[in-house]
Amino acid sequence: MSSSRPLDNVNPTIFAPTSASSSSRRPKNARALLWNDALDNYELDSSEEEREEIDSQEIFDLLRSITDPEHPVSLEQLRVVNPEDIHVAGNRVLVWLTPTIPHCSMSTLIGLSLRVRLLRALPPRFRVDIRIKPGTHQSEHAVNKQLNDKERVQAALENQHLLQVVEGCLATASQRGMPSLEVKAEEEQGSKPAARGTMPWVA
Repeated sequence: MSSSRPLDNVNPTIFAPTSASSSSRRPKNARALLWNDALDNYELDSSEEEREEIDSQEIFDLLRSITDPEHPVSLEQLRVVNPEDIHVAGNRVLVWLTPTIPHCSMSTLIGLSLRVRLLRALPPRFRVDIRIKPGTHQSEHAVNKQLNDKERVQAALENQHLLQVVEGCLATASQRGMPSLEVKAEEEQGSKPAARGTMPWVA
């Protein structure tokens, strides 16, 4: 994404994305479409006992195509998000993000984009933790504190300029590793773009 400020990493290493997973191509039953953009605002009945589990690959599919705030490539291509760094245990989701350089000033913005994406896509029963992978950023503790403080996150998203930048990063999130032509074909078959509603912040 273009910016008037100097780039933190002028020439990042770009990797080839992996193939789109089968989970993003072949959805399960309707109540399991927790990662389907068409149902991002789908509310599960609180009395429903049968809940299909969400695995780390499905979480990765939600995050892989988010655009980097400095470069027009995905977080997957920069290896900022990796399948092996995503862990799901019950209702808890833990995502380790890897900055491209140790002094990356975009780490907080990237982490904020990841959090917004998951909060929009997952049911409210999930607790989401976004953290810097140990040893990959010189201010990892400060960034981690900022990313997992609900009041700080909410205050950041009340900044309209910052929210606009986050929305720009998330504009490609629905691709989930698929080429844009495939995404367009799926939309023509009935899929809808990601919801743009308000954030489901917990009071």
